[in-house]
Amino acid sequence: MKVLLDGLGIPESARWHDGRLWFANWIDQQVVTVDAGGKVEYADAPAGRLMGWSIDWLPDGRMLMTGDKLRRFEPDGTVTVLAEQGANELVVDAQGNIYLNGADFDFAGGEAPKPGWIKLVTPDGRVRQVADDIQFPNGMVLTPDGRTLVIAESFAGRLTAFDVAPDGGLSNRRAYAENLGPDGICLDAEGAIWVQTGGTAVVRVAAGGEILDRVELSEDRAPFALTLADFDGPTLCILTAEWRTNDGITDNLTRLTTGPRTGQVLTTPAPAPPAAR
Repeated sequence: MKVLLDGLGIPESARWHDGRLWFANWIDQQVVTVDAGGKVEYADAPAGRLMGWSIDWLPDGRMLMTGDKLRRFEPDGTVTVLAEQGANELVVDAQGNIYLNGADFDFAGGEAPKPGWIKLVTPDGRVRQVADDIQFPNGMVLTPDGRTLVIAESFAGRLTAFDVAPDGGLSNRRAYAENLGPDGICLDAEGAIWVQTGGTAVVRVAAGGEILDRVELSEDRAPFALTLADFDGPTLCILTAEWRTNDGITDNLTRLTTGPRTGQVLTTPAPAPPAAR
């Protein structure tokens, strides 16, 4: 593996879009991009505005961001609130339907967990819940044909798949893979998903749970998100920061917020390119 970037806060929500790697640099309130030539750009949050958790794009190229609300970034630099709904991760289909996930409890504050949900925001702005009882929802992917959505259930240790109906509804809930520790996930062109194990490794897993490839990190590093890029060929980008397993969640987050910036983007060659949009 190689270190592509370091000195980051908590790098999250990795995306390969428009020939660049994009991610949200939590704590430092930035969206960061890296092109294939290694050029890095940092876009700070507008004054007085909190940078959100996760990013994705509408079919027309406008960027979306979750956080306390769902926001859309306009070409003129203004920001539009699409929905008052706060959320964790999001994914967008080819018709502009937006899937949001979240859970209504204070994770960082140590509040007792509550089951989470997936909600759909249609292009006309309507919001409806399409799945519930998600055990801490995290990364989501849609297959290129738009017919299957897979979500990471971090607290359940599994990836869960749904069929997508023509109206955007979800049905036929089933396990895609078990015994993992999924956070951010990504889909490759061969239909396999890269996902965290819950420890210091990431694996490439097929539907049904067969482990196809495995990448180990050092023992003091937690992988928070990953994506596939095209840096002189298929490249796995792993977003990570120092994480002390003997410390609680609150202690780790406090240290990452107030202490040295230990976040990194690591890269390693991958066996398959990212799935087509």
